[in-house]
Amino acid sequence: MAKLRTVKGMNDVLPGEIERWHRLEQAFRDRAERYGFAEVRTPLVEHTELFERGIGEATDIVDKEMYTFTDKAGEGKSGKRLTLRPEGTASCVRAYLQHNVQGQEPVTKWYYLGPMYRRERPAKGRYRQFYQAGCEVYGDPGPYVDAELIDMLVGLLGELGVRDVEVLINSLGGATTRTRYREALLAYLRPRAAELSEDSQRRLERNPLRVLDSKAPQDQEIAAGAPRVLDFLSDEDAAHFDGLRATLDALGTPYTVEPRLVRGLDYYTRTLFEVRGRGGELGAQNALCGGGRYDDMIAQLGGKPTPAIGFALGIERLLLAMGPADAEAGLDAFLAAQRPEDRPAVLVLARTLREAGLRVETDLRGNSLKSQLRRADKSGARFAVVLGEAEQTQGTAKVTDLRQQNAERREIPQAELVEALRA
Repeated sequence: MAKLRTVKGMNDVLPGEIERWHRLEQAFRDRAERYGFAEVRTPLVEHTELFERGIGEATDIVDKEMYTFTDKAGEGKSGKRLTLRPEGTASCVRAYLQHNVQGQEPVTKWYYLGPMYRRERPAKGRYRQFYQAGCEVYGDPGPYVDAELIDMLVGLLGELGVRDVEVLINSLGGATTRTRYREALLAYLRPRAAELSEDSQRRLERNPLRVLDSKAPQDQEIAAGAPRVLDFLSDEDAAHFDGLRATLDALGTPYTVEPRLVRGLDYYTRTLFEVRGRGGELGAQNALCGGGRYDDMIAQLGGKPTPAIGFALGIERLLLAMGPADAEAGLDAFLAAQRPEDRPAVLVLARTLREAGLRVETDLRGNSLKSQLRRADKSGARFAVVLGEAEQTQGTAKVTDLRQQNAERREIPQAELVEALRA
């Protein structure tokens, strides 16, 4: 019988690894909430139409990467097409519209954490089930909130120990700018179409901006001479981009203007940014986070025209950039029973310590004290606490600091044990 394994590109996260995930997730939550964001949770499965309309049918995600299936329906009925969510923004916009949040408050700030699904070739830090954390802001036209969002990200990466953080920014402008730029870009690329990679030839007419995002060497060489979108900005778009740069300057947040920066989703308008880092096991693929404005999406999905901006960061990639884990806080105490009949008393004391917020482990299998103390050493607990008949009679416990060599075993009253372990 074949051994059962995880689906290709989908991974287990086990104890020993999950602690770093917790640290990252908690840092993200803390920072987002300090900036006024509240958490939203959306379903893993959505109607396929949401992503076709929200992301764009000309994107690689919709064209060939989504996990889409037909839901079962009753006899004589056709099932609905459903998709495992490939990104978080479209689902958040759907929730924003469905629950009429637009009519309840002028500005909405949400954050999310969770798994996404794309059927692409697995690579280091890039999987078919992958986890993202992101933020979305609805109702604020910027550019000040754009800069605040970027600055928040830089602060988060610094807190997590990511080195050499680099911020790239660009502007795609509004609908008029994009139309003018698309025409100029096509005029430049069409005579060179035969020199492009097969993927870029396929994208050329449907989504020419993606040619600028190609990693193929021949495409990059051609893209180097392409027109710059910044040269096509309307006066209003240019003022918005100037405001973004001035606000980042005021915040002291370093950035680089990168006119070739585009992203693989059709919904972006105006501000576009990518945050990169070095360190750990990240390697050459150093993009950690990307985002930008999508001021037209809410109207495209049936709502009133509403400015919006957001970003998503890849959890697995950020874990690689964080490098080796610091020593994670483990168990506070391991409680051991002197005799098998002392186990009920150990359970009672363990509950008391846990209710006080301490992390406590026990071994209730009836093994010898020597065996339990060996397990206490291996557990990484700071203290070993032993209860026997004498300790129960006297209301005490014997405590040993496992991080000190040849530490003396101290007798501590159980009423004082919580404070003693904390101290």
